[in-house]
Amino acid sequence: MDFIHTSGVLTIQHLQNNYREYDSFLSFMSRVGDPRNIFSVYFPLWFHLSHNVGTKMIWVAVVGDWFNLIFKWILHGQRPYWWVHETHLFQNCSKPHLDQFHITCETGPGSPSGHAMGSSCVWYVMVTSTLNFHVFHHMSSIFFFCCRFYLLRSILWMAFWFVQINVCISRVFIATHFPHQVLLGLLIGMLVAEAFDHIPWIYNATLKLYLQVNGFLLSFAVFFYLLLKLLDFDPLWSVTKAKSWCVNPDWIHLDTTPFAGLWRNLGALFGLGLALNSEMFIQSCKGKNSCKSIFKLMCMTANLTFLQLYDLIKMPTQSEFLFYILCFCKSASVPFGVIAVIPYCVHVLIRDDGRKLR
Repeated sequence: MDFIHTSGVLTIQHLQNNYREYDSFLSFMSRVGDPRNIFSVYFPLWFHLSHNVGTKMIWVAVVGDWFNLIFKWILHGQRPYWWVHETHLFQNCSKPHLDQFHITCETGPGSPSGHAMGSSCVWYVMVTSTLNFHVFHHMSSIFFFCCRFYLLRSILWMAFWFVQINVCISRVFIATHFPHQVLLGLLIGMLVAEAFDHIPWIYNATLKLYLQVNGFLLSFAVFFYLLLKLLDFDPLWSVTKAKSWCVNPDWIHLDTTPFAGLWRNLGALFGLGLALNSEMFIQSCKGKNSCKSIFKLMCMTANLTFLQLYDLIKMPTQSEFLFYILCFCKSASVPFGVIAVIPYCVHVLIRDDGRKLR
């Protein structure tokens, strides 16, 4: 691993020294790959275009991030910004310098990259779903269908790889990941997304099943955490290293810790199950207004506006336990609002307007 880490550090130095003028673009791409955008941007847009795609997106994001947590604990991956300070491969005078940025100091282990994994899985879902939708709705003329399909497929996969390559480069550029870690995250994310193409029961799952899956994900993670502790290994070892080597303590954020991500994902999955099995969802998104373009457009607009304002709410970080509970509640409220509350309000508004016009 020393050779891989050393090569990775040289790659980071090359990017930082020769592509400094692109730091704003690369920081933006790192935000594009942030798994939290799945819940605040991609999901509210896609759910009202296709309920199945939106549902699969949450499942892929949650299960993919859960696998990311387990793999991080197993692989014990270093991060470049602290590894260069602790390795004994360099003499003090030859120790490489890596610049840090405000988004560098993530506190979890480094392998595989959560940003690369989350970005690849959700973009894979969007691309494959768009292609499947095109195949289903445009089979009238075989010749024109083939031409349009191959053109669309080429454009979509080019966009997919453009985003993924730049997300991976951005994570390496800011010295939060080694190159092999982003490549591993990219591969695992695509595999998780492909696997959910063969799991049809997620679209009709009951609330009881959602609770059972949530219970399994939580209990397995806690069991694995306790097992590592019994083996005299601290699963939160990376948090100490991040606090030791981050150049600015203000860049250390509690929401990047392993358990914050776990509770955030469990909340999102619980909120999804609660919303899909609610009466508000059945009356609004399953009712007669659900097929109207104005209904879908109003829902998407209201959802995006609500989520951007909702994201401004900052949770107290004085108590970790309280922070994790609030993470769960806030994450659960996002899909419940997107799927049930806001569509129901739009449904009532459209219905009332229709009555006034009569």
